[in-house]
Amino acid sequence: MKRVFLFVVTNLAVLFVLGIIARLLGVGAGDPSQLGGLLVFAAFWGMGGAFISLALSKWSAKRMVGAQVIQTPQNDTEQWLVSTVTHLAQAAGVGMPEVAIFDSPQPNAFATGARRNASLVAVSTGLLRTMRKDEIEGVLGHELTHVSNGDMVTMTLIQGVVNAFVIFLSRVLGGIIDRAVFGRDERDRGVGMGYYLTVMVLQTVLGIAASPIVFAFSRGREFRADAGGARLSGREKMIAALERLKAGEKADLPPQLQAFGISDDSGSRFGRLFMTHPPLEERIARLRAMTT
Repeated sequence: MKRVFLFVVTNLAVLFVLGIIARLLGVGAGDPSQLGGLLVFAAFWGMGGAFISLALSKWSAKRMVGAQVIQTPQNDTEQWLVSTVTHLAQAAGVGMPEVAIFDSPQPNAFATGARRNASLVAVSTGLLRTMRKDEIEGVLGHELTHVSNGDMVTMTLIQGVVNAFVIFLSRVLGGIIDRAVFGRDERDRGVGMGYYLTVMVLQTVLGIAASPIVFAFSRGREFRADAGGARLSGREKMIAALERLKAGEKADLPPQLQAFGISDDSGSRFGRLFMTHPPLEERIARLRAMTT
């Protein structure tokens, strides 16, 4: 549950900061009695928060995991890694991404970035140490497919819609509760303290309640990225990579990056509902069932 909580809090924190900025600029916090204006407010700030997160994704990802971008390859491994990403990026029809390595004993990798031609692909030291080159190529093909499919933008749009829904509904319900519980009526101007407290609680609760929608989309695009990785690097290489992940250590990433990693085996007491990735067994079965 901690993973889910942190994932949601990341997005709500952006919304909270934007709300403060809005009040300082005199934009207001969305009048619950004016549903049309509130809907525009919710859409603007909900989508705005998601796209701010996307714009900062490469910068924040590098700092969260301590990823070091390869400027000039220093050894044969780095040279092979850059060369392989270059080849796969050309095959995928995207611009050459930044290639980075981050220190982690678990085998993992992720891709992020606001644009298909200005992305970041990072792999862990554990992945380079424990996987064969053909398996790593499968992982890189998977990540480059995320880039070519524009998955970062897609997930941002979905998160933005969810954010807008959370903002809108929390303020509508907050206005109702403010009048019903705290004794305010239409003769009172504005909203009371009860409204703001209620909205804060409801944004958290509704954010958690709506997060399975985002996770469901994330699981769907993982199947598509596996299929794309199989086409770019070869099906057997993609299957071998997933088999290696299945047999190895849990491949955890920070909550903000888990949806963009190669796997997420951190587990959840709620089963699939809060998983960013399908179980590895299902992904392998899908690949084996692919027609060549």
